[in-house]
Amino acid sequence: MMTLVIATRNAHKLGEIREMLPAGTACLGLEGLVGVPEVVEDATTFSGNALKKALSLSQWLATHRQSFDLRSSPCWVLADDSGLEVDHLNGAPGVHSARFASLGDPNRRGNASDAENNIKLLTLLAGVPEARRKARFRCALALVPVHGVPSGGEAVVGPILVDGTCEGRIASEPQGAGGFGYDPLFIPDGYSESFATLGVEIKNRISHRARALARLRQEIDRLGR
Repeated sequence: MMTLVIATRNAHKLGEIREMLPAGTACLGLEGLVGVPEVVEDATTFSGNALKKALSLSQWLATHRQSFDLRSSPCWVLADDSGLEVDHLNGAPGVHSARFASLGDPNRRGNASDAENNIKLLTLLAGVPEARRKARFRCALALVPVHGVPSGGEAVVGPILVDGTCEGRIASEPQGAGGFGYDPLFIPDGYSESFATLGVEIKNRISHRARALARLRQEIDRLGR
């Protein structure tokens, strides 16, 4: 049994990760963990932000592990950073995906709402033809052991970094009520409907996070040997 502490309070993201990890992996989110330090996601890459979050939480858990039941099994921290890259916008919103609509506003800090981000994206792409609306979702995952807790696999000290992408295009208007983030606007290659319309089963098979997690599963399997 391996315990993964997922460095997110996003219930949607946590649910997707739990759904796609191997059986026998205990997944804990940050709900109920009081005092976890906030991490400023100021890296210029998704992998940089994921690693920064994973290292911060790992260090915090190492000094607070007596308060949690993390002593009886290998324990690792998993952090995700992901977002949308639109070619017509030179890769934006990129690492700023969650706070896209609040960028440049001195009166706002932190993330914007999904609706605000989607409206801004559609506004910037107004009148842009379908052939120039190419985009991709990108996900980076960082896996870091919690020091002072068995990591399972003596030769592996971490961190482990993997990533995944899903190519597609941006719709001219929102489609569907499912998913979260930019899902109503993103149509993956090979499909005519958005992630929000296609549903969880298809998304969890082809998404950027699914592809990154498939690579992560290989690493976790290796740790368990």
